[in-house]
Amino acid sequence: MTWDPVYRLVKRIPHGRVVTYGQIARALRLPGGARTAGRAMAASPSGKGIPWHRVVGAEGRLLIPEPYASLQRKMLESERVKIVEGRVDLKKHGWAVKKKR
Repeated sequence: MTWDPVYRLVKRIPHGRVVTYGQIARALRLPGGARTAGRAMAASPSGKGIPWHRVVGAEGRLLIPEPYASLQRKMLESERVKIVEGRVDLKKHGWAVKKKR
């Protein structure tokens, strides 16, 4: 399986917005759901312009381990995404992913 559809979708996430792993999985109908989306993001190549930091866990949680979690937080905050208690307010910063047809 190629992760290209995941990366194409993630590249569409606007500045200052986030989506969850589950939203990606549902939009692309990924077998294995959110975990599969997480594996794809973990394997994302650097230097390809994939805004991995805009993908968060359910309820807006930052799930990746350190030191990447601190980097993710800094990158989101630089886009004016407010993070409170390790979570992004999805009502304010969430992006509506259109489902694959």
